[in-house]
Amino acid sequence: MRFILNHQNITKTMNKNTTIGKEKRLGFLDQYLTLWIFLAMAVGVSIGYFIPNSANFINSFSNGITNIPLAIGLILMMYPPLTKVKFDKIPTLFQNKKLLFVSFFITWIVGPFLMFFLATTFLKDYPDYMTGLIIIGLAPCIAMVIVWNELAGGNREYVAGLVGINSILQVLFFSLYAYFYLEIMLPLFGLKALNINITITEIAKTVGVYLGIPFALAVISKLVLTKTKGEEWFNRKFIPAISPITLIALLFTIVIMFSLKGQMIVSIPFDVIRIAIPLVIFFAVMFTLTFFVAKFVGASYEENAAISFTASGNNFELAIAVSIGVFGINSGQAFAGVIGPLVEVPALILLVKFAYYLKQKLYKNELV
Repeated sequence: MRFILNHQNITKTMNKNTTIGKEKRLGFLDQYLTLWIFLAMAVGVSIGYFIPNSANFINSFSNGITNIPLAIGLILMMYPPLTKVKFDKIPTLFQNKKLLFVSFFITWIVGPFLMFFLATTFLKDYPDYMTGLIIIGLAPCIAMVIVWNELAGGNREYVAGLVGINSILQVLFFSLYAYFYLEIMLPLFGLKALNINITITEIAKTVGVYLGIPFALAVISKLVLTKTKGEEWFNRKFIPAISPITLIALLFTIVIMFSLKGQMIVSIPFDVIRIAIPLVIFFAVMFTLTFFVAKFVGASYEENAAISFTASGNNFELAIAVSIGVFGINSGQAFAGVIGPLVEVPALILLVKFAYYLKQKLYKNELV
């Protein structure tokens, strides 16, 4: 089976409205993106395994529970897509209340329960991993979803609006969700209840770092550069110049993530697989369910991709921060949190390819 993405579609999408009248040749990085991602994973694991102090060295560049190299990678990844967002169009995109309801119902009601069900089904005998997985399911992604949406040709404005609303909701309701699933739902399934105390301030800090910083940089640079250089220069020169940063930062982030847990991945591979199985099922079910339901209620492909990837991903940064803060950096919950994005990267890359396949099958009238 070939894992190479439909790069022509991806490149056209990422450069839409920036190269009018020109057909750009595929760059070396774009042409074999999926291959580079798997190589980056292998490089990261090798660094973590063969260089014993590499994880300690990378973690030395941390502020509290925020790993600075990882944060830089995530921020740089999101910055170029956010500069392309037409923020003034966001309010008009949410006039379809039925589609908006579908998005939030699947993301906030179906998603957390599905992860809870998978965690208690597959990891009942591993309570630490089970708890870590439940925590992962409590908040939708607000970071890497922007990149997956960009690669799949989704609506940038729609995903930016969803990410903004989801960020506010998880700041307000994450603690309540944690109480409900860990103190009320676990006993109903015959499992021991857990108590987690996480404040709104702590959640807001994580959201602010991973979404607030790139969002602010994108807005400021767009306002300043369009005013000083003009909108045409911004679209034709600046955006094409910074677009490759997303993919380069993605590869950098993958190397960092995998190197931090290279030793564990090699030493306890079966634990990694135990955690990965319910995660892969979650990604596949959430994406497929959302895509077909959104298509049924009339979503365009671009809207559908934005909604489906938003529903599929999780805020692993917040989950890791909560698990480390409550259970400790060496806990099983924290390990499950770290394994989450390691599984998400290849899974969501394949879902990008699947999204293009569904576009060919279900949106023939939109193809040009």
